[in-house]
Amino acid sequence: MANGTLTRADLTDAIFQALGISRNESSEFVERILEEVSLALEKGEAVKISSFGTFSIRQKKLRMGRNPKTGEEVPITPRRVVTFRASHVLKDQINKSLAGRSAAAAE
Repeated sequence: MANGTLTRADLTDAIFQALGISRNESSEFVERILEEVSLALEKGEAVKISSFGTFSIRQKKLRMGRNPKTGEEVPITPRRVVTFRASHVLKDQINKSLAGRSAAAAE
């Protein structure tokens, strides 16, 4: 991973190493999964990945905002946004990892 960000290339490489399939097949695998998630979200469906979390679409209404440079009020148009809610399994795993780091740093 470069700079703490997981990329498509990182996912492709992880699948390549774990499954031993070609890099091209690994890349196609990653692209197909992301395509399926995207298509489901475009249709307004929730995407639930067991032990990971749920992606869903939320409709935002028209609201007023401010241009930070001028302070002028401007309307923010209605739109759909993707939200993610982590599963309890993922949250617990992250918190255990952070607790382990804190304990190691304290020593």
